[in-house]
Amino acid sequence: MDINEIRKQIDALDDELLRIFNQRAQLALDIGHCKKKVGLAVYDPHREKKIFERMKGANPGPLDDGAIVRLFERVIDESRRLERIKTKGE
Repeated sequence: MDINEIRKQIDALDDELLRIFNQRAQLALDIGHCKKKVGLAVYDPHREKKIFERMKGANPGPLDDGAIVRLFERVIDESRRLERIKTKGE
């Protein structure tokens, strides 16, 4: 496989990641609305720890567990930020 073929595969995966990130963000917003209704905080460190542990346990590599945690920390941070912005005025 040449570099252009590999880049096409990366582009396709990037498109899929974009779709998945936005789908996850919408679900996070749905959770934010539920949390607001019942008076729960946006930040749930216990839930985040469970996510990190589950992802490390499912990680086949080549990314190491530290990289997986950093990636998911960023995704969760952005989801939390979006929750706070979108549920602020409700």
